[in-house]
Amino acid sequence: MTNKNVRLMQGNEACLEGAIAAGMRFFAGYPITPSTEIAEGASEKLPKVGGKFIQMEDEIGSMAAVIGASLAGEKAMTATSGPGMSLKQENIGYASLTEVPCVIVNVQRGGPSTGLPTSPAQGDIMQTRWGAHGDHPVIALYPASVSEIYTVTVTAFNLAEKYRVPVILLLDEVIGHMRERVELPDKEELQIIDRAKPTVRPEEYLPYKADPNGGIPEMPAFGEGYRYHVTGLIHGESGFPSNNPEVTAKLLDRLMKKIENNIDDIIRYQEEGTKDCEIILLAYGSTARSAKSAADMAREQGIQVGLFRPITIWPFPEKRIKEIAQKAKTIIVPEMNLGQYRLVVERVAAGKCRIVGLNRADGEIITPEDILDKIKGEL
Repeated sequence: MTNKNVRLMQGNEACLEGAIAAGMRFFAGYPITPSTEIAEGASEKLPKVGGKFIQMEDEIGSMAAVIGASLAGEKAMTATSGPGMSLKQENIGYASLTEVPCVIVNVQRGGPSTGLPTSPAQGDIMQTRWGAHGDHPVIALYPASVSEIYTVTVTAFNLAEKYRVPVILLLDEVIGHMRERVELPDKEELQIIDRAKPTVRPEEYLPYKADPNGGIPEMPAFGEGYRYHVTGLIHGESGFPSNNPEVTAKLLDRLMKKIENNIDDIIRYQEEGTKDCEIILLAYGSTARSAKSAADMAREQGIQVGLFRPITIWPFPEKRIKEIAQKAKTIIVPEMNLGQYRLVVERVAAGKCRIVGLNRADGEIITPEDILDKIKGEL
């Protein structure tokens, strides 16, 4: 690395830089704490690379504009926090059904409602998975450092383009606002994935005819000569609405399976010392940083503790958690909410080991000392 690639960056700034590096050229949003720096940076930097920034009237319009830009061929992103995420849900569901690739950044804060605008929280975990109604695929990523925000943002765009899904990038206020030393990779070092374009003539094109090898339809941009219909209603391969039960079942099955059949490509996690430990910490985001420090402190005191950090929050890393639950005596799940991810860990562990939550939702972080005390309480 050369000195020009070494920066002191804020998490929200790293998110924007990663998005631009991934090819994002359209941002629509509405300022909201603690994500506002992403929108501010986009308004300044996107015009310099030929992109467009639009401040919309609200978060509903922001999500709609992102969908429109993506259909027009641009890699598009929006950023918000809890209240804005609630407003986006209808259009996130629309993007899921119409298979429009885009990235939604949610820098979480205390809730519900207006809640604690400037305080850290991890309370949107379940909303991320089930916020839009109906059965739909979701990919959600959760980095734990400023450097990782940059690389994981690139990954978010790659997954969105590859699988034609909205990808949610979860941060929390701590991760979004902290500043750390970041070594930016040269652009040629980054893997950048773009959506697959049609390989047939316009008159032969069916917009929702799945690639037989991956279940993902090819996607032209509006204006490239391929005319097609986009609707939030259940639709067949032509894109036009249908009430046929067989068409409905086929579409929903394909939407889910294009994610389920590619789990190994989508799931990302980090492990440390999980092979022979009776106690394992399972944590994400800023809480994972406290968990790592707590695990180090425990080992210094002769207590063997492992750490499992999911980077892909959704889909849930079910296969690996089942394996861990077979070996561990206790899995401790610290999170800045009242137990949202713990419930899923309990379901997947299926009684194979004890699942213990360490929860805080008062606007304060979970400290390493909090986690260490919990570890000792389980001995």
